[in-house]
Amino acid sequence: MLSRVADAFYWMSRYLERAEHSARVLDVYLSMTLDGDDQMSLQRLLTSVGVSPGGYGTLAPPAPGGSLPRVDPAHRQAVMLCIVAARENARQVREQISSAMWEQLNRLYLLVREAEHAPSWGDEDAFVRSVVEGAHLFQGLTDATLSHNEGWHFIQIGRFIERATTTSALLEAHFLNHEPAETPRDTAEYAEWVAFLRSCAAFEAYCRHYTADLRPARIAEFLLLNPEFPRSVRFAVDRIEGSLRAVARGIGRTAGGRPERFAGRVRAALDYSQIDEIMADSLIRYLQSVRKQCEQVHGALYQTYITYSVASAIAS
Repeated sequence: MLSRVADAFYWMSRYLERAEHSARVLDVYLSMTLDGDDQMSLQRLLTSVGVSPGGYGTLAPPAPGGSLPRVDPAHRQAVMLCIVAARENARQVREQISSAMWEQLNRLYLLVREAEHAPSWGDEDAFVRSVVEGAHLFQGLTDATLSHNEGWHFIQIGRFIERATTTSALLEAHFLNHEPAETPRDTAEYAEWVAFLRSCAAFEAYCRHYTADLRPARIAEFLLLNPEFPRSVRFAVDRIEGSLRAVARGIGRTAGGRPERFAGRVRAALDYSQIDEIMADSLIRYLQSVRKQCEQVHGALYQTYITYSVASAIAS
């Protein structure tokens, strides 16, 4: 596979995952604002978007007089720009993806363009949910209609590097400067943890795993170390390593190159970590380390498959 094709697959997936993540956080923000949750809870949720890759600006609180909450135009624009960037990368490899994938991404693109040029953004809640659902549909069509070859694996790597990074950012933003009790102290704090899980699309899955007994340590463990939940950091890293190894095998490399070694190092740390040890040391430092290692995987991937020199390609 040409390096430019691999690059387009990778960034198409990352940008779409980023747009979906941001829109989902916006959806939870709008619900929390309507429910009258305290501003500190809201700020922790919004900080998670600000620290995720790329940064998305700020969100606007409800206007005086009880009007519906509005999303800051800069943030709406950022969601739109992620989808535009995903579509542009898909356009560069139009002949490599299925017609169903291209049509779905076009529908999503036209949705945000129509919203951008409308006199008003109208129903904000419907808009962000449409973005989330559109991104999910694209992912499903990708898995169902694209051959699971090198290109598909680069899509998986992009999706899950972005997911591991954004989930870590959500956890870090929520636990930073916040000393949670063993269990929520009151209804407001319980609602805050519910919103946090919803922002990770994890509330129902958490309840099936632990019941509705919300405990911060359990929430951190579920989103960080659970091997089965699709949005946990451990699940994402497992998929990253598996796809990196598949790409290496597909081009005749040994599956022990720098990208696989970096990914394997993160996976091993997550496999053998215990949440009580992480919390006793520093959850924030652990999350920052995970994000730094994801950046190393990204850098190694680029050096190995995207920006390698001609001399190194001939030597291999």
